Amino acid sequence: MTTLPCRLRRGLLALGAAVVLPSAPAAAQDYPSRPIRIVVPFSAGGGVDTLARMVGQRLSEQVGQPVLIENRPGAGGNIAAGHVASAPADGYTLLIGANGLAANGALYPNLPFDMLRDFAPVAYVGASPLIMVAAPSFPPNGLQELIALAKAQPGKVTYATGGNGTSGHLASEMLKLAAQVDLAHVAYKGGTQAFVDLQAARVDVMFIDPPLAMPQVKAQRLKALVVGSKERFDLLPDVPTVAESGLPGFEATVWWGFVAPGKTPREAIARLNAEINKALTHPSVRDRLQEMGVAVTPFSPEQFGRFLAAETGKWADVIRRANIQAD
Repeated sequence: MTTLPCRLRRGLLALGAAVVLPSAPAAAQDYPSRPIRIVVPFSAGGGVDTLARMVGQRLSEQVGQPVLIENRPGAGGNIAAGHVASAPADGYTLLIGANGLAANGALYPNLPFDMLRDFAPVAYVGASPLIMVAAPSFPPNGLQELIALAKAQPGKVTYATGGNGTSGHLASEMLKLAAQVDLAHVAYKGGTQAFVDLQAARVDVMFIDPPLAMPQVKAQRLKALVVGSKERFDLLPDVPTVAESGLPGFEATVWWGFVAPGKTPREAIARLNAEINKALTHPSVRDRLQEMGVAVTPFSPEQFGRFLAAETGKWADVIRRANIQAD
C-alpha cells in the first residue's frame, strides 16, 4: 500500500473538515425535521393541557411537523419536569409549565434537578389573575372588609385551596403576610371539592382562576372580592385589585410558559420562540385565550428567563416565611 506524504494527508484532512463544517448551519436551517413533543405535567382535559393542545396544533401547522402532546402528571409537576430535564437537548422536547416552574424548587428542596439551571426558557404564554371569590352570603364585599373581619376574629376566617403549594395557597399566604392577618387554611385533595364547599359557604374564600370563577360570578353563585393582577381584569372591570385595595405591590396570577432541556441549541430556542409567539397571535388561539381570561404577552427567551428568576425568588420568600411544605 502506498503511503501518502504527510503534507498531502494534512491537506486531505483539512479538505474533509471544510466539507463537514457547513453541515451544522444546514442542520439548523432544516430544524425542525421531525415531530416535536410537548410534555404536560397534568392530566388531559385540564387548563394546561388545553393550552398545550391549542398552541401545539397551530405550531404544527406553522412548522410542517407533528406536535405530540404527552401527559405525565404527578408530584406537583415534578415527574414531567424531571423527564424533560434529562431529555436530549435537541429542540424536540418541550415542557409546558405554570407557576410550579418557579415555586417547586422551594417547595421540594430535594429535587434531582434545578428549575433555573437545568431548563432553558423558550416562550412565555401569558397570565390570568387569581380572583378571590366567596359565597354571596359571606358578609365582606371587599378586601378591607375581609381584613377587618379577620383582625376582629383571628383564625376564624377560612380559605380553601386544592392543596399545599398550589397557586391559590401561595397567593393566600402572601396576602396573610402582607395584611398581617390570621386566616385558617383548609386544604383539599384537589380543587373540585374545595370549590363545592366554597359555593355551599362551608369555607369562606378562595383564590381561583378565571375559567373557574367567571361562570359562577356571572350566575351570581359566587361574588368576586378582589383580583390579584397588577391592573383590573377586563372581564371584571368593577372588581378592584389587591394593590389598589390597600396592599401595594401585591400580585398573584396564574401564568404559563414553555421551557426546554438546559443545553438546547440557541438556534432551536430562537425558532421555537418565534413560532410559539406567532401561534399565540393567530385568531384561533388568541380569541380562545381571551375567552379564558388569559392576557397574552410575547416574551423573548431572555425576558422569560428574567421573569422566571424573579418569580422564583418571590415565591421562595413566601414559602420560607410562611413555612409552607408540599403535600
